[in-house]
This record gives sequence, structure tokens and C-alpha cells, in this order.
Amino acid sequence: MTHKRTETDVAVIGGGPGGYAAAFRAAALGLDVALVSDEETLGGACLKRGCIPSKALLSLSDLIEETDHAADRGLHFRAPRIDLAGIREWKSGLVDTLTGGLDKLAGKKGVEVFNGRARFSDGNTLSVEGGDTATIAFRHAVIATGSRPNPLPGLEFREGGRIMDSAGALELADIPDKLLVVGGGYVGLELGTVYAALGSRVTLAEATDRLMGNADRDLVEPLEKRLQNIFQAIHYNTEVTEARETRKKVRVVLEGRKKARREFDRVLVAVSRSPNSEDLGLDDAGVETDDDGFIRVDHRRRTSTDHIYAIGDVAGGMLLAHEAMFEGKVAAEVIAGQPAAYDVRAVPAVVYTHPQVAWCGLTEKEAESAGREVEVVRFPWRASGRALTMGAGDGFTKLILDTRDGRVLGVGMVGAGAEGLIAEGVHALEMGATARDLALTMHPHPTLSETLGEAAELFLGAATHL
Repeated sequence: MTHKRTETDVAVIGGGPGGYAAAFRAAALGLDVALVSDEETLGGACLKRGCIPSKALLSLSDLIEETDHAADRGLHFRAPRIDLAGIREWKSGLVDTLTGGLDKLAGKKGVEVFNGRARFSDGNTLSVEGGDTATIAFRHAVIATGSRPNPLPGLEFREGGRIMDSAGALELADIPDKLLVVGGGYVGLELGTVYAALGSRVTLAEATDRLMGNADRDLVEPLEKRLQNIFQAIHYNTEVTEARETRKKVRVVLEGRKKARREFDRVLVAVSRSPNSEDLGLDDAGVETDDDGFIRVDHRRRTSTDHIYAIGDVAGGMLLAHEAMFEGKVAAEVIAGQPAAYDVRAVPAVVYTHPQVAWCGLTEKEAESAGREVEVVRFPWRASGRALTMGAGDGFTKLILDTRDGRVLGVGMVGAGAEGLIAEGVHALEMGATARDLALTMHPHPTLSETLGEAAELFLGAATHL
């Protein structure tokens, strides 16, 4: 093994969405770029153990859901036969295709990729150890090392264990008869949905009094209603206070209104995440973190050492892949001398359950806390012809509007296709659109996108179909 010494304009640490987005953008702007990843291929946790494999499995749960309810529309299917090995092979194939594509893109864009663990030796030098050993002298650096799931006390993760984090659950080792999901956020709900569709009896324990506490309650209600039908039980204000893993089971104590001892085949813990900021040599580089380990940055993604930048989960925020990618491009443009800054009005959030939930901008709670005078309008999808043809009449689209001028402050929706529809809401917020702008935008008919225009019409007086 040889030790390589190299100099570069930009050194990027981390091969996930934020890291490769920063590297590719910097290279496109004419900078020499070296990217260090501690994994053999690019893509990071999102592509390999998160976003992509989870959405692959959720597409199967959606398909099962559709065939289950097709009889209501006169179409009958036999019960699906689950080929677990086939599902795993298909999922892995998708990941391999995408990671392979990223590796080829890095080569075509001129990004030099190092495989190993990077650590700052000082404010201008990285040491790399692992598959490659190298010393990289840089003029600028971008830290994009992501985050990891947190275990609960007594529910530590171990490879092959019955207490799983999201990555372990996505391995799909088996379909447990009884699964406990700890945490009512988007990860717990998405993976709980997958396992329920595949045949597990799912129990969910949430420490607060509701699911998805960062979303408006009305957006969550249609999803909650469905989950109450497909999950065996949902326990609110309930914590796991004890857990013991045996060879075939996990014995837990659930404490809520009552204390109960239960036994499950597997337990999925999906409660919170911590930044991967340890053992990077941040002190040697003069990079500061907050009390929780997140790297402090300014609006241009600069750390306390102004030629070192941090993006994505390691720097906090909503911990979303698209947020990291956006921040990575901002950092690259700042390094290249362009007048860039992270100045967004709306970061879209999407929960890929059935029905999907999506929102951006201010929530009702945030508007209230900020003292904003707002009007909230909701257009029910039962008045949408397209929604009814899809069996999605229980969804709705909502707008949170400034009462003075009708400016769009927040957008939310629940129902099929919300993942794509929310983009129009993001665009409206970024452009400073008003309800009149949305109402005067011609939407194709019949589509779900019309519900945004009709919600705006409600604010203005009357909607066409309501």
C-alpha cells in the first residue's frame, strides 16, 4: 500500500448526497476536488441504507395497498405471495445501479475519490487511512459526514441483533410476526408501514401524545386513521423503559398509562439522530460544535474556520437529503467566489406512507408562535375528480396565507402523489406568490395539482368545484 500526497482546491469529507453534490458542483465551477468517503462507493446512508431502499420497499407496500382495495372498484387480485429473497435482490440491484452511476459521474466530472477515514491534521491538511492512505493539502474543505440513529438505553444496536435501527430494518432479514416500532416520526411510520404490508403485526410506541409532532395535526389525521387499521396497536405517551434480547425474542417493558411487559420478535428504534462529528480532528482544525455535536455554520455554510465548510446532517437543520444537497451546492459556489448563501423560504418535508404527507414553509403552530395573522384554507380531495378516480378522496390540500395580502406562507397536503405536488408549494413560497397567483395559474384537468389552485380560490371567495 502506497501513501499518496496531493494538493487540491477543495477536499470534501463524506460521499453522501451533500458530499457528492458539493464535489460535483465545485468541479463544474473549475476547481480541483478530492472527495474522501469511508465507504467503497458513493451514495452514503441515504442511497444505501435510507432514502432509496426505504422508498423501494414503500413502493411495494403501496402496490399491496392498491390491490387490497381494487375490489372496491370491481378489480380482483389474488393475495400476494411474498418472495423475500427476490425483494432483497431487487432492492440491492437498485442501490448498486445508483451507486455505480455516481462513481462513474465522479470520474467524468474529474473528482478524485479516496476510500478511507479522513481526519484533520491541522486547518489545511487531511490524513486519510483505510482503503487508501493519503495526505491531502487543501485550500478549502467541506465536511459532509452525516448523522447516525440513536439507540435507547438498553436497546443498543448490534449487527444481526433483534433490536434494529433503520438500516437493520431495511436489510429485511425476515418478516417478524410481531414487531415493535419505537418512535412515531417519519422513519418509524414508513418502515412500520412496510412491515405491516408484508405481514407483520406492528405495535408502535410514541413518547408524546401524537404522531409526527413537527407537522400540523390535521395533516397527520388521515394517516393516523389508516395506521390504526393496519397496525395492531398505537400507544401514545408510552416509553420503553426496559429491554432484554434473547435468542428468538425481545422482552420489553412499556410504560404509559399502565406498565406492561411484552414480547416481540424484533424491535425497531427510530427516535433521533446524532451528528457524525467525532474523531474528525475538528479541534485541530479550529472547527467548533454546539453542545449536541452539530458543527456551527453561518448562512454561507462557513464554520468557525472560515475556509472550512459544513453541510447536511452534521451541521443540523431538518436532516434531509435534499437539504444537504442544496447546502453542498451553496458551499461550492461560495468557495468559487460566487455570491451564494443558504437563504431558503421553504424546505419541503415528505412522509412516503399511504397516504403521503407533505408540507413546506410555516406550519400553523409556527405561524402562531411567530405572531403572524394567517388564514388557513383547505380544499378537500373528495371534491377532486382525479382524486376520486384514484380512491384518494380522503386527502386534502391546505394553504396558510397572510391575511393582509394573501401571500403564501405555508403549504401542506395529505394524499397520493403529495411527494411531487409539494414542489409547487415550495416554488410559490420562494417566488413570494399570493393566493391570486396560484388561482390564476392554469392547472391541467383532471389532476391533483388543481387542488392547489382551488384552495387559493377558496381564500379569494369561492372554488370552482366546492
